[in-house]
Amino acid sequence: MRKPIIAGNWKMYKTITEAIALSSGLRRELFKIDSEKMDIVICPPFTALSDVAEVINESNIKLGAQDVYWQEEGAFTGEVSVGMLKDAGADFVIIGHSERRQYFNETNQSVNKKIKAVLRAGLVPIMCLGETLAEREEGKTFDVVRQQLTQSLEGLSRQQLMAMVIAYEPVWAIGTGRNATPAQAQEAQKHIRDLLVRMYDKESAQAVRIQYGGSVKPENTAQLMQQPDIDGALVGGASLNQESFINIVKMTYEVKEKCLQS
Repeated sequence: MRKPIIAGNWKMYKTITEAIALSSGLRRELFKIDSEKMDIVICPPFTALSDVAEVINESNIKLGAQDVYWQEEGAFTGEVSVGMLKDAGADFVIIGHSERRQYFNETNQSVNKKIKAVLRAGLVPIMCLGETLAEREEGKTFDVVRQQLTQSLEGLSRQQLMAMVIAYEPVWAIGTGRNATPAQAQEAQKHIRDLLVRMYDKESAQAVRIQYGGSVKPENTAQLMQQPDIDGALVGGASLNQESFINIVKMTYEVKEKCLQS
């Protein structure tokens, strides 16, 4: 079974003081989770990366960033390079989140450049893709996902594919409180895996971890994690609350352990 991964995307929330408090609480409450069996990632704002890295140092929680620029350095005011993220202690980088696409003109081509830069640095990209409500209602979900996947992964080898994480996040379910049903999420994520089989091969497609993202909360975690092609979650709002994120992590761990034993 693929190693499950729960990542918390804090978005533009938490001051440094608040980030330290939250990450300290998570470290204290999640220390029993076996890091050999599950990845826990938290992605605070850039301003808090170094401080959070110190808090979770030598723990079972890993640090992620919410975005990156593909150039190593230069006159790119406001951007952050892979080297800077690595120096701050990051292991993972979210790339192509729907909010980056919607508000900051992120494209499949820029996502592709960012993935390659992150992989070159030895960090793990969490590549996001997913359809809008209009695209789903028009029956275009599979077409949109295929285009995003093929263009974002262009030029990547199977070894590079297996070194990354994919997050399926239906845009209509992000921050709306409205989530895809377990069946809808499984259908889309199986489609992604089937596409990867055709693009690469069955072995590498089966090795890639695919998260679900979109109003994940403790109440729907268990049903989502029981699906065979859902390997974890990219958690937004619920990751800002210590209790809810802890419950999501623990529930995922328990469900996946049961699946492994059955």
